[in-house]
Amino acid sequence: MNIKKGVFAMIASTILAGSAAAAEKSIVIYFSHTGENYSVGVITEGNTAKVAKEIARQTGAAIHEIKEAEPYPVKYNACIDRAKKELQAKARPAIQGEIPDLSAYDTIYLGYPNWWGDAPMVVYSFLDKAKIDGKAILPFCTHEGSGLGTTARNLAKAFPKAKVEQKGLALRGATAQKDPTAVKKAVAEWLKSIGRTK
Repeated sequence: MNIKKGVFAMIASTILAGSAAAAEKSIVIYFSHTGENYSVGVITEGNTAKVAKEIARQTGAAIHEIKEAEPYPVKYNACIDRAKKELQAKARPAIQGEIPDLSAYDTIYLGYPNWWGDAPMVVYSFLDKAKIDGKAILPFCTHEGSGLGTTARNLAKAFPKAKVEQKGLALRGATAQKDPTAVKKAVAEWLKSIGRTK
């Protein structure tokens, strides 16, 4: 009986170790804006950040926030005006801090607000510097009506050596900010639909 218990414990330990190893191979990387946001007012935690943290919670993935060196304006209109100019110029705004070593990760859950039909240019700044060739990029975004738009296609075109999943997750900013139950459900359903459940 003791031998059986020992074998069972060893098997259970191996399974748990395997799960931990699998979790270590994925990372949530996101950019999120605080301050004044459309339809939710002034916020101290960004809409995309809330979704990113739920994905990390459900997958056991590591998490990293992209931060711009020059903060986007707090006021909504000023923020999107700058975002539009950066998009039109295909700018690459400077990033705050170092690019993390992604060599241990196979999968990147990539989150951002949909600004003017694309990911913010600071996200491209990060991806340009990160080593993402061959990695699975699973995009998710927050928005106020435009959904994922063409953001996944744009990312796939910009980074053809990465494997960008086209079935991304899109959640309204107001939902992300105010309805954690809906976020939890949407994340779970998305992960299941792309075969990424724990």
